[in-house]
Amino acid sequence: MEIRRVFLFAAIATLMLFPLASVAGGRYDGSYITHLACVAHGETPAYKWEFPSEVKDGNFHGQHGEEGGPGYLVIDGKIADDGSSKLESKGTVSHNNADGVFAMKGNNYSYNIKAQFDDTKGTGTRDAGAGILGRDWTFEFDKVPPDAKPAPNADAKPDASPAPTPNAGQK
Repeated sequence: MEIRRVFLFAAIATLMLFPLASVAGGRYDGSYITHLACVAHGETPAYKWEFPSEVKDGNFHGQHGEEGGPGYLVIDGKIADDGSSKLESKGTVSHNNADGVFAMKGNNYSYNIKAQFDDTKGTGTRDAGAGILGRDWTFEFDKVPPDAKPAPNADAKPDASPAPTPNAGQK
């Protein structure tokens, strides 16, 4: 009879902890702006990308460009309770002068990102792997406050004219 009470108590205590576990998993949840910076190397110029990302239930997801198109990049991974993360990225080469083994436009590539998040931001670096790529990539993840206006699409052309307003100039 005593063993039954111990198991019942353990089951109730476990059920009471479930809400706390879900709150801890959501600590990093929200919208982010991902900043990727890649230094120049050999004939390959430096570049920077900025694109929206999202963390939901502790899972990071960010995407630059259209799936399968040149310059496409997707980053996914789980953020641990302590903020550490090993993000996986996959993409498509955007230029023929890209550096590396698969450097032709349209070829696919992948790498890991070692990242660390806190309540408002995160930072990361590309895993050098065997070190044959010789190019440093850094990442910054800026959390967007919930009440902030959405950021403009970083891939939009800044000189694009706004669409005409219907009935403009009419009263």
